[in-house]
Amino acid sequence: MSWPEAITTVEIREYITKRQDEKAKNATINRELAMLKRGFSLGLEAGKITGKPKIPMLREDNVRTGFFEPAHFEALCTHLPAALQPVVTFAYLTGWRTQSEVLPLQWRQVDFTGGTVRLDPGTTKNGEGRVFPMTLELRALLLAQRAATDAAQRAHGSIIPHVFHRSGRPILFFHKAWRNACKAAGVPGRILHDFRRTAVRNLVRSGIAERVAMQMTGHKTRSVFERYNIVSEGDLTDAAAKLAAATKLTGTITGTVDTSGTPASKTRDAK
Repeated sequence: MSWPEAITTVEIREYITKRQDEKAKNATINRELAMLKRGFSLGLEAGKITGKPKIPMLREDNVRTGFFEPAHFEALCTHLPAALQPVVTFAYLTGWRTQSEVLPLQWRQVDFTGGTVRLDPGTTKNGEGRVFPMTLELRALLLAQRAATDAAQRAHGSIIPHVFHRSGRPILFFHKAWRNACKAAGVPGRILHDFRRTAVRNLVRSGIAERVAMQMTGHKTRSVFERYNIVSEGDLTDAAAKLAAATKLTGTITGTVDTSGTPASKTRDAK
């Protein structure tokens, strides 16, 4: 028996206990277990092993659930400096990570002719490249930013490689401006990563296949993607409205009570 096949569920549970004793968080342990799962899957695909043990995963209670409704986002933008509004709009539309993927974005990665924005392999969290198609709103945003960049280049007499900048200087962070804007917009405590969850929800809500949406936002595993595909109160309201409309079209549901107090099903049977 090879060493991977010698690993049993009992030994995995012992490893979990050991990591918990070391004060490792459940999320950290789950990422380690996920790598182990992936190793077994690759071994099975390659025919190197014949089976794999059950690998239990731990509950993660630190999952954030924040996201932006359109009205929240519009209110936020009005309280941000002009240079930051395109940054957060891009993050809102694409779901890309603001600090590591949006702020470092350069014009060489924007293809107006092909209608795409690209991230180079090795620059993303999972190491893979990514392509996002230009929607009408995204194209309008980038065209406006291109015009602003051209004006700044003429004013300063230098080339500006970054898509998002303050008078030609790269934007490194904007924590204070973000906190102040969130407070002024009535959504204190929101974080930039909430845009990632928002984009996932909006893509799925618009009818885009989950596999395609995952490629656009850069989610490698469906489990993480599902954590971000949040159902909002608006979604529940829409569902209730659809149910009400369906009920009106099909008549009173069997077993309900009409205004006379007689069960509707019996009323129809009497007729």
